[in-house]
Amino acid sequence: MANAKPPVRALIEGNPALVVIDIQAGTFVGQDGDARAIDHMPGYAGRMLAARQAIDAARAAGIPVIFIQEVHRPDMVDFGRELDGSEDVHCLEDNPNTALAVAQMGVRPDDYHIRKRRYSAFFGTDFEILLRGLKIDTLLLCGGLTDVCVHYTFVDGHQSDYFCRVIEDCVAGSCIEAHEAALRAMEYLQRGARRSLAETVEAMRAHGARAA
Repeated sequence: MANAKPPVRALIEGNPALVVIDIQAGTFVGQDGDARAIDHMPGYAGRMLAARQAIDAARAAGIPVIFIQEVHRPDMVDFGRELDGSEDVHCLEDNPNTALAVAQMGVRPDDYHIRKRRYSAFFGTDFEILLRGLKIDTLLLCGGLTDVCVHYTFVDGHQSDYFCRVIEDCVAGSCIEAHEAALRAMEYLQRGARRSLAETVEAMRAHGARAA
């Protein structure tokens, strides 16, 4: 039987962190529809640029910003089964497009930075050690792909008992159908997971005011 009365949760519960997933330099090379190693839905780059508003709001509210970067060794020894599906070779260490999108996202030296070899930011990284050190309760997720790295990071966060929110204006998938399906799947796990950029920014401001 479906849960008819799930708990009512605030957008931000306890201490939040903004998690910016895989917004890398290659995101802004070329135009939507160009051949890519990974398919992008229409409007992908614009949705990634919108994440800058969330980043700026988080900083203004004193909320930690954590940049996640997918990166693979040039000899491709760490791809594993990642190339068995639809994706071609991508995010090699020696490719300048693998770097974080520093200019577009306003990355600062004091931001937190996690490099990952797999889709989830939790898998094989020190991400959870960082979250525990920062005493984080709520993960505010933006970036790409909605149906891959965002979704898998959300699931691992959910299974680790974090409150997980996805800023749906600031994520984009491999295609529109996959993007929407992933958002529905995340909402299934935590009621109220899907949040707009506007309401997330307002919640950040309120959190900052309470902490001041």
